[in-house]
Amino acid sequence: MSSFSNPEIVSGYAARTEQLVPGLHHLHQMTGLLLAESAPVNARVLVLGAGGGMELKVLSEMQPGWHFDGVDPSAEMLQLAKINLGAQASRVAFHEGYIDSASEGPFDAAVCLLTLHFLPKQERLQTLHEVQSRLKPGAPFVTAHHSFPNTDAELDRWLTRYAAFGAMSGVPDAQNNIKAMKERLPVLSPEQDETLLREAGFSDIELFYAGLTFKGWVGYKTT
Repeated sequence: MSSFSNPEIVSGYAARTEQLVPGLHHLHQMTGLLLAESAPVNARVLVLGAGGGMELKVLSEMQPGWHFDGVDPSAEMLQLAKINLGAQASRVAFHEGYIDSASEGPFDAAVCLLTLHFLPKQERLQTLHEVQSRLKPGAPFVTAHHSFPNTDAELDRWLTRYAAFGAMSGVPDAQNNIKAMKERLPVLSPEQDETLLREAGFSDIELFYAGLTFKGWVGYKTT
């Protein structure tokens, strides 16, 4: 069973994520601001990794005219998103699965937060290609996830910092996460992540967020 099907993990997802991701709410707000620079007031927005609904809730509150397609492989996390969105859930078309489960679009914008670090390099590149193919020319794409230097020494240093931040924020088992993350997360460096974005067909890529091990970029579908 995936950890995101575990009822205990699902129920505590929002609180734990807020403790582990520096400035999470502001990350969501910045995402909305960046998308709104290019997306129209009636935009259709693709949200990949939408389970939990945290970014959907912020974006829907910021932009009452936007509609969303939310994609996530966990039925339990999608149900949590529906609960958290309340009446705003009517503005979201939910899709259980991965990027190939999403509508073909075309979308005015796309978002993928705290998700791509789960994917190996080639699968990550393919996912980015699939997102890009669903966007209108010039449409913005915002992504943020774990991204830091990944040689052995650097990996240990950055994961120790991540765990220390979690412990300071009240996560009781933060130190235990280090071994699991080293085994399960195919982390790329920021330079590698930016290269994949370019290879997938995004241009004018800018780093807009950096919070310890997390980095965030905005790029635009090449016209």
